[in-house]
Parts: sequence; C-alpha cells; structure tokens
Amino acid sequence: MANSKLRVTLTGSHIGCTDKQRGTLRALGLRRRGKAREHEPTAVVLGMIDKVKHLVQIEETE
Repeated sequence: MANSKLRVTLTGSHIGCTDKQRGTLRALGLRRRGKAREHEPTAVVLGMIDKVKHLVQIEETE
C-alpha cells in the first residue's frame, strides 16, 4: 500500500445530510454524484471517508 491511492466516488446524494457531512464531502472534493477523486490513504482521509461511508464507494488503485 506504499504507492497505492484510494479512488473515492460519490454514489449517494448530499440532500438530507448534516452540514458536517456536506463539509466532509466538499473537503474530499466530491461535489456531484458519480464524480471521483483520488487521495493518499492517510489517517485524516480515512477518517473523513469513514464519516461519509454510506455515501461513497472506495476502490484501491495503484
């Protein structure tokens, strides 16, 4: 997992989410459903993904 990245895709809608969850999605760079961003698997990013895991799909890439 040294050079791997996480591809995070927004699969759910932010409608009905709390303001904190919306802020987390924005911090991850996810603004529209179906859009994806790649992130390094740091502790901060993994914590943010855990807070919105019901709205995102995670894939490991190289």
